[in-house]
Amino acid sequence: MKVALIGLGMVSRTFGDAIRNSDAVDLAYVYARSAESRARFLSDWPDLGAAAAGSVAEIAASDVDFVLLTTPPNARRDIVQELVSAGKPILMEKPVERTLAVATELVELCEAAEVPLGIMLQHRARPVVGDLRKLLPELGALRMAEINVPWWRGQAYYDEPGRGSYARDGGGVMISQAIHTLDLMLSLAGPVAEVSAMSATTGFHQMEAEDFVCAGLRFENGAVGQVFATTASFPGRGETITLHFAKGSVHLEAGLLQVSWQDGREETIGQAASSGAGADPMAFTSDWHRFVIEDFVEALQTGRAPLVPGREALEVHRLIDALEASAKAKRTIILE
Repeated sequence: MKVALIGLGMVSRTFGDAIRNSDAVDLAYVYARSAESRARFLSDWPDLGAAAAGSVAEIAASDVDFVLLTTPPNARRDIVQELVSAGKPILMEKPVERTLAVATELVELCEAAEVPLGIMLQHRARPVVGDLRKLLPELGALRMAEINVPWWRGQAYYDEPGRGSYARDGGGVMISQAIHTLDLMLSLAGPVAEVSAMSATTGFHQMEAEDFVCAGLRFENGAVGQVFATTASFPGRGETITLHFAKGSVHLEAGLLQVSWQDGREETIGQAASSGAGADPMAFTSDWHRFVIEDFVEALQTGRAPLVPGREALEVHRLIDALEASAKAKRTIILE
């Protein structure tokens, strides 16, 4: 399928590499508000054969099959409206928007026009996650969950205008980094019913939003859990999800899954992989992005839902909103 890429910031390099390694898509157009950014991307990726579009309207009027949208979340509403009016399916970089309310508006806009919307929450695309999903029926009822995102970002990362702000990003570590792990947790453990959170901005960073959060969770299925997420844990370690079930426990770290059964069996599945936990936020494979892009192609071809539909991505926004509200009010929040 022919695709266009709108937004040529840091993550566009990962999208470019994913497209280069895929037989499912050809990049027809790229667009960013800055002509310099367009020229730089085309110079860096000459083998992709793309052309620079002069506007979103030009892409909306073109013959591309869908659009990859990677702008900062505060720049999306008008773009989505224009693409939806033209009937162009959208695969969007996380998060959907800065707040649950505005994210919901964008999802409902696409739904009302019956325009497919997928969200790039690529941690679900790790091959080892599929292996874990197959084990879930054998593991029994979930009892407890441990979620840890001990990442590091230097101050230079937050010196970019708007980064770590509510106006551009919608917040800090939760919506920009931990969102991936929180989304994967929800897809494995089920919905969260209530949260009790604390957040802060540590002395490591000058930024508006939080770079630290810890919280207790109670899931709808009765399990309990904890979340620890930060970008102030030097030098940064891989995020982990540990789930304790009635018949065994699983420990997921990037591409490696360790299974400890209550009967004494031990299994190790997959292999270690980097996920951008340290100073270089782009130090991770593009394979997961490629899988999500190729899944979106197949979804359009078959009429099924993509790996992470817009509506489903609202669940992690709902959780992040609750964590923020709980930390601010210093009380337990019941999710609606």
